[in-house]
Amino acid sequence: MNLKKLETGNASFDHISHGGLPLGRTTLVAGSSGSAKTLFGAQFLAMGIELFDQAGVFVTFEEQIDDIRKNLKSFNWDIDTWEKEGKWIFVDAAPKEENVVAVGDFDLSAFRVRLERAVQRCKAQRVVIDSIGSIFTQFHEETHTIRRELIQVALTLSRLGATSIITAERLEEYGKITRFGVEEFLTDNVVILRNVLHNEKRRRTIEILKFRGSNHEKGENPFTINPEKAIVIIPLSAMNLKHISSNERITSGIPALDDMINGGFYKGSINLVSGAIGAGKTLLIANFVNGAWEKKERCLLLAFEESNEQLNRNAAGWGIDFNQLEEEGLLKVICVYPEISSLEDHFINIQEVVKDFKPDRIAIDSLSALSRASSDKGFREFIIAFTSYLKHHEITGLFTSNTPLLAGGTSDTEGNISPITDSIILLRYVEMNGEMQRSIAVLKMRGSRHDSSIRKFSITDEGAKIGKHFAGISGILTGNPMLIKLE
Repeated sequence: MNLKKLETGNASFDHISHGGLPLGRTTLVAGSSGSAKTLFGAQFLAMGIELFDQAGVFVTFEEQIDDIRKNLKSFNWDIDTWEKEGKWIFVDAAPKEENVVAVGDFDLSAFRVRLERAVQRCKAQRVVIDSIGSIFTQFHEETHTIRRELIQVALTLSRLGATSIITAERLEEYGKITRFGVEEFLTDNVVILRNVLHNEKRRRTIEILKFRGSNHEKGENPFTINPEKAIVIIPLSAMNLKHISSNERITSGIPALDDMINGGFYKGSINLVSGAIGAGKTLLIANFVNGAWEKKERCLLLAFEESNEQLNRNAAGWGIDFNQLEEEGLLKVICVYPEISSLEDHFINIQEVVKDFKPDRIAIDSLSALSRASSDKGFREFIIAFTSYLKHHEITGLFTSNTPLLAGGTSDTEGNISPITDSIILLRYVEMNGEMQRSIAVLKMRGSRHDSSIRKFSITDEGAKIGKHFAGISGILTGNPMLIKLE
């Protein structure tokens, strides 16, 4: 028998939980300080009111109600109005400034009465208790006594038919579930929020540890806090391999390169240009952008290393007019430093731009710069999510990546994306007779034949020029070119 669930209103959480929180049950949400436990609970109540007209009760054992109101107003939730309409009720169980003197056995019976009255008054279907662990700091009773009282609270909520969230603090991101090791035994469901610091970079994740009697997605999923949407989860399990594969070709913007890849990139494909600094990667991006003009396609250019003015100037030097493309509504350029946001924030922002602009092409220059904003694991997850998103929307992507050496080499960035690309184009420097020359080669073209030769590549005042292949020379891609004696 499938366990009935209550949609939370957070679509991504409802996805990883296979439908929401178990109906009529209590879920423990555990996390360290700053992991967004209070926000998770508040969003659960707010979405219930906004989307389903379900009233809620918010119990605070820690923060003052006025402070909670002030913190939540930034998310455009009209809590004041909801309170006046009886849809949102605060229950203040936070300790007061005066000293608490415990007399007799620990007892939450008075609190349970207040909670029950609040639930009945607004006919609440959702309840949040934040944070239950504060009880342990106020009373010095034996653990089993407090546990007994907390079980009574959970039973009261169950009897009232409310779907509830109880938040609790933990001291370690991957240690004990809760600080006191009791709270997790009071509920059938456990959700863990993490805010991990690794190499000076923060990464937020959510994990459903336990949903008793119900299936759910396993493992951690990254999330971010959006000023307009509160908690936004990027469910990696939503990234599947069911995208459409098109046989339609689109131009790279360079006829000679189209010939090398047998007619152009496949529509909806993911393509990578790999090369050292100055090898011509941005030039290929500029031609890819300009290639949208032929069929009046829209292109979104995300630049993480150069300003809009620099891009326009460089493109103009190659005979490409970015300004005209923007005026015609065929190009949108976004230039930002990768470090200003997390990769999750970048992903959410890109989705919003795609929704409004509806591009046929997306170019990123460069992925190497973007990878600085996250750990290796976070970057891999971003790449999986982002490329899957593009493929599902049949948007053709062209990305650049910097190699560590002038003559080539594989960077960590390429190692993360190359297995899921449809084509890889290599730009390499070649030292010949005391002169630095450039080369271009197609390393991979999934689902199509391609030119396997290594050709001369030059940057001229007219843009990119692809010449003949390097005849009689070997070792170009290894960085050790050698003349071959022809018999």
